Amino acid sequence: MVPKYIKENANDTVQYLEYNAERSHLIIPEYGRHLQKLIDQATLIADRDERNKAARYIIQVMGSLNPHLRDVPDFQHKLWDQIFIMSDFKLDVDSPYPIPTRDVINLKPERLAYPQKNPKYRFYGNNIKYMIEVANKWEDGDMKSGLVKVIANHMKKSYLSWNKDTVTDAVIFEHLFELSDGKINLIQSQEELSTTNDLIRTNKKVSNKTLMPQQKNLKIQGFKKPQNGKKPFIKKNNNNNPK
Repeated sequence: MVPKYIKENANDTVQYLEYNAERSHLIIPEYGRHLQKLIDQATLIADRDERNKAARYIIQVMGSLNPHLRDVPDFQHKLWDQIFIMSDFKLDVDSPYPIPTRDVINLKPERLAYPQKNPKYRFYGNNIKYMIEVANKWEDGDMKSGLVKVIANHMKKSYLSWNKDTVTDAVIFEHLFELSDGKINLIQSQEELSTTNDLIRTNKKVSNKTLMPQQKNLKIQGFKKPQNGKKPFIKKNNNNNPK
């Protein structure tokens, strides 16, 4: 009679333990060690049909980690690319998508250039610079004059928002003249921009729109937002309650 349980020798069992220092490096650690072993075993299968079946089974296991994306074509393409990457490009199976190569995976993207390296007036932003460039390309007329006035008012509003200080129209005209490379000159003109009070009032209206309705109610009632995350204490008046 065969015994139900066989007592193993502890010394023999230790010989079969795997240590992290002896294991191979995981190419995509998110899938774990067991899936990496499945891909390694599928790579060694001699029969191509059996190898294709094993690859499709592994794709299903990989897709089970994200079941809501398992049947999306773009996600399927990603899974097939990952199985080739995890096999170190040694898996030879029929893929429904183009098989990636090592050169394409290791290809680095081109370096993106910053729109401005060291802008002198950072509080105006890059959009103002783009608007000035567009205004320089327009022909002189009412349309260009209106656009220049809009740009100057926006520059004044940005100045007040970031510097928290008053500014004269002459300073804005000088900055506009400098940013436009001398093509827009309002220094000697009689043009008047929006007043500081109007622009500050506009900035406050925009900031109030971003507040949540509950925050607005607390602000109106005079309550301050608690710093510790607890609800503000409101003392109840029980004088009118019948005893």
